[in-house]
Amino acid sequence: MVKKEGIAAFLSPQERQSLARLTLQSRYVVEGNLAGRHRSPNRGASTEFADHRAYFPGDDPKRLDWKVLARTDRYFIRRYQDETNLRVYLIVDRSGSMGYGSGNVTKYQYACRLAAAIGYVILNSRDSVGLCVYSKTVDASLGARNSFSHLNNLLKTLQQFKPESDTSTAPALHRVAEDVHRRALIVLISDLFDDPPEVVKALAHFRKQHHDVIVFHTLDPMELDLSTCKGAEFEDMETGETLIADPRALADAYQKEINDFIEQYRQPCAEMNIDYRVVNTGHPLDTFVRAYLEERRRLSR
Repeated sequence: MVKKEGIAAFLSPQERQSLARLTLQSRYVVEGNLAGRHRSPNRGASTEFADHRAYFPGDDPKRLDWKVLARTDRYFIRRYQDETNLRVYLIVDRSGSMGYGSGNVTKYQYACRLAAAIGYVILNSRDSVGLCVYSKTVDASLGARNSFSHLNNLLKTLQQFKPESDTSTAPALHRVAEDVHRRALIVLISDLFDDPPEVVKALAHFRKQHHDVIVFHTLDPMELDLSTCKGAEFEDMETGETLIADPRALADAYQKEINDFIEQYRQPCAEMNIDYRVVNTGHPLDTFVRAYLEERRRLSR
């Protein structure tokens, strides 16, 4: 049997058809290379009015604002918000904890499929996509380009890695923030089992540089609710440490801990206008992506 590679390894033809007409909107001004539909900080000729500037000899008379001339007896040029394509950087966590899965799909497998779905939507919208894969260090970094062959290369890169090693999310995010100089959309896909205050500081690094940021906090159903889990020996997938426990006896205390853990990300993200979502790997991928992108489209209007 021939092993599937690239997008075919992560998305079925039916899923691609379901995602084909979706778009990923940026909520903020971005900087790109191609003419597109996203707001840009550059001034140009689009339909959205930005501001006025004084007329200088040589300017196109067609851009004169005659209403302002009538009111002030002065010549002003109308300037418009230029539109640009969106550059999106997918940051995927492949640390050891991402190898966990209580069902048929691990968190890393789901994260790869989510990255493939978002990348597919981006390319269908004529936008550009790049990739960073990290664990204890940044393992792979590919720039943003606008082609399906490039998307296939990104996804082949994800296929080459397995979940292993410790997590160093904050340093990886800081490195990406230093490498991406023009305003873009950053999509982090991780279980965020790391030091929340340090990760939040790294996310703030992106916002300080005016990047739009999405955080997909990817968790297994069993991590979100231990009450149905029978007594067993648990092993930390990054340190190898083991613990024997009956989750049902700890269900209430655990639920408080996981809720507090999630809140350490949810609240700061809300304060920084970062789009934060908990992703349950037990839910169908295409259903989640469609619902999320539709919600984001409404909020971006």
